[in-house]
Amino acid sequence: MVQKQAASAIALLLMSSIAIAQQPPDAVRVRGTIESKDHQTLNVRARGGETLKVKLADNAAVRAVVKAPLSDVKLGSFVGMTAMPQPDGTQKAVEIHIFPEVMRRTGEGHRPWDLMPNSTMTNATIANDVASSDGKTLVLKYKDGEKTFEVSPNVTVVAFAPATEADLKPGEKVFSASANKLPDGTIVASNITVGRNGINPPM
Repeated sequence: MVQKQAASAIALLLMSSIAIAQQPPDAVRVRGTIESKDHQTLNVRARGGETLKVKLADNAAVRAVVKAPLSDVKLGSFVGMTAMPQPDGTQKAVEIHIFPEVMRRTGEGHRPWDLMPNSTMTNATIANDVASSDGKTLVLKYKDGEKTFEVSPNVTVVAFAPATEADLKPGEKVFSASANKLPDGTIVASNITVGRNGINPPM
């Protein structure tokens, strides 16, 4: 039974990540704090201050992010890296999320991101890991190329963990990368990520 539950949890994580990787270009991203919950509908205070009505789609995938140590970011790991481009062509890491092995190659590649102005997202494999006096330098390789990242010792690192709708409680931070806005303003989310133990999903 435990093995079946673990397999189901991993499958759920995989499905939600595939949804992120395949989201349409006009998808709405939700970032904010749950103010209240009524069954499958969440009132979310967005980072801009507005309140969003977010309805979970039937069978919406729910997952959590938990804090992880930088030591878990290892050579050969498949990670997602939010970063800021630097004048010398490198990228300064803002956060790192570690994918479980079953999610390797999810959304692989390098692209613009909207966590902050000019930020980028790179999902790739760590091909080189060199310690430096102020952190480490990571080279991430993906199918179309590679990028070099400067990583400080205090960079935010998270890992994915299984979650359920019961984890979506007032006060928790949430993120959804694949949501659609209806004409009445309601946002329908096919997947949602919730921070655990005070973690703010840093995507």
